Amino acid sequence: MRPLHHPSLNDITVEGILHAFSDPVRVQIFANLHGAQCPMTCSNFLVLDNRTLPKSTLSQHFKVLREAGLIRSERKGVEMHNTSRIPELKERFGPLIVAILGAYKEQGQKEG
Repeated sequence: MRPLHHPSLNDITVEGILHAFSDPVRVQIFANLHGAQCPMTCSNFLVLDNRTLPKSTLSQHFKVLREAGLIRSERKGVEMHNTSRIPELKERFGPLIVAILGAYKEQGQKEG
C-alpha cells in the first residue's frame, strides 16, 4: 500500500489552504474534524447536509485536505482515521484557519 503524503509545516502554503477550502464540502469536513474530540473515519462523512456522498468523492476531498496540510490521516486496518492539524498550523499561520472557519459558519447562518 502506498504511503500517505503529509506535507511538512514549511511546505504548507496559504494558496494550498485556500484551494482546499474552495469547496464547501471540504470546509464542512474540516470544520467537523476540527471540532471532534477524537479521530474520525471517512465513513463519518458519508451523509452531509442530508445528502449521500459517494466514497470516491469523499476520498478525493480527504486527499485534497491532506495534501494541503490541513489534516493528518492514519490507516488502521481498512479504515482511515483523520484529525485536524490546527495545533501545528497555528504556529505558522496564526488565527488564519480559525478565522476562515468562523467566516464560513457565519455565512452558513445567514444563508440558512
